[in-house]
Amino acid sequence: MYAALWRILPGPLWVRILLVLILLAAVLYSLATWVFPWVNTIVDNQEVTVGSP
Repeated sequence: MYAALWRILPGPLWVRILLVLILLAAVLYSLATWVFPWVNTIVDNQEVTVGSP
């Protein structure tokens, strides 16, 4: 999968590295903005058993 992504990206090496970093930042931003808050509403974090007597 990474090899296919690398072949699709245009330009010389430094442009590809820059594009990969931009794509990675976009994915992380999307996860932190939409996916993690949505999962937090689904997962019930009130039933914590670690540290309970």
